[in-house]
This record gives sequence, structure tokens and C-alpha cells, in this order.
Amino acid sequence: MADQKDYEALFRKMHPGFFQKKYIREINEEWTYEEMILPLDEFDPAVYKKTFDSSVSFGRYRGNRDELLRCVEKVIPSWVPLFDEETEVYCGFVDGNIASFCMIEGMGKFRLAGKPVKIGGPGCVGTVPEYRNRGLGLVMVRDATQILKEEGYDLSYIHYTGVAPWYAKLGYRTILKWNRNGFL
Repeated sequence: MADQKDYEALFRKMHPGFFQKKYIREINEEWTYEEMILPLDEFDPAVYKKTFDSSVSFGRYRGNRDELLRCVEKVIPSWVPLFDEETEVYCGFVDGNIASFCMIEGMGKFRLAGKPVKIGGPGCVGTVPEYRNRGLGLVMVRDATQILKEEGYDLSYIHYTGVAPWYAKLGYRTILKWNRNGFL
């Protein structure tokens, strides 16, 4: 079983020099964020059930990259450069329009508490403002988590979140809390 020191060591391997980065050092000192994991052998997509009418669908994004980038910009403009041509993106759609999006990221193979683990996770999760508060984002993350499980990942990892209770609805649990100065 992994403990706090194991998770801190994993974080440092996954994100070397993180607390020295300028954009982290500039965060308000009062703000805190969380790192979360979900062991995928424990994940049950039925933990969050939500149904939609036929105007709503979900799937890997195969459309025009400019359209995707316009949607990302509506949510968090600084994320736009992160969505390059190689980025795998999963979306929620309403009437064929992008309503929500997230990256499906492979983060690598690491050791946690002495055991090898393959880690991936949904990243840069967002819902276009006009589609918020409908449950689209959480269903999208649920589906992306299931994809990671099907692709043989051991852990799904949520990095740098301020909405831990939202991810907890799917079974993710907080392993680390931090602010700009380091772990709390």
C-alpha cells in the first residue's frame, strides 16, 4: 500500500521541478490544489449514471482542430497550445457541437510502493460555458477513464485540480494536496 512519501516521490518523478516553475510560483499562496488517483482495477463506470436524449453523444474527437481550439479557448485560453495534432481528445457533443473535452494522456510507467504501474489520465478537462451544469463533463471523464482501463493502464491520475469533490464522484481519491510552496 502506498503512503504519503510514495506519492510525493511519484509526483516528483512525474513532474520534475514542478514547484520551481514560474507559473506555479505565481499562484496565490492561499490557493490549494490536489492530485488524485483511481486504481483502474477498482473502477466501475456504473458508479455514475446519467442519461441524455439523442442530441448528446460522446467519442474521440476526429473533427477540425480549429473548431476544437475555439472551444478550448472559451474555457481556458492558456490551454490552447497544449492541444497539438498529436493530442488524443475525447469529447461530449450536443447536436454535433463540441460541448466538453478532455485529453486522454499516457503519463508513463513508474514505480509506486515498489511496484511497476502504468499511469494515464484525463487532462485539461473543460465544458464550453453554454453547456455547463448538465453532467456532460463527468460522463465524459467517466468514459475517458474507462478507455484508460481498457487500454491496460493501472492508475488514472488527475493532476493539478481544484475540484476534487467532482472527480470523487467517479471514485478518484486525493493523494496529495499542495500550494505554490509545496506539499501540505
